[in-house]
Amino acid sequence: MSVSALGEQLIDVWRQVMLDGKGTVELPGGTYPVTQTRGQGLKMVSFVHGDHRVDGIEQNPLKTSTWAKRASQGERIMQFKANSRYIGNVAEGQLTRYPAWKAQGLPD
Repeated sequence: MSVSALGEQLIDVWRQVMLDGKGTVELPGGTYPVTQTRGQGLKMVSFVHGDHRVDGIEQNPLKTSTWAKRASQGERIMQFKANSRYIGNVAEGQLTRYPAWKAQGLPD
């Protein structure tokens, strides 16, 4: 399966935030600050890809989803959304696209 430029960028953002622990994410076209949520201290970053604003947030391990369970077991996971809909996630460097990816016409 080939990864689109957007997919590659999501993996790069995940790597910089979750593996490298950077305070800013450096992408072609800009540098974006990594912030934290007030309640849980989850890492977040917002950036622009083409015409889309993309928001990434660390998976909350205290939720009840399958992804949260994996995060509570130590996996490093970030969820990504565009236009207020979750489009996919990166878990331990692997991209998973959600149906909203295709629904929004994002590149395969």
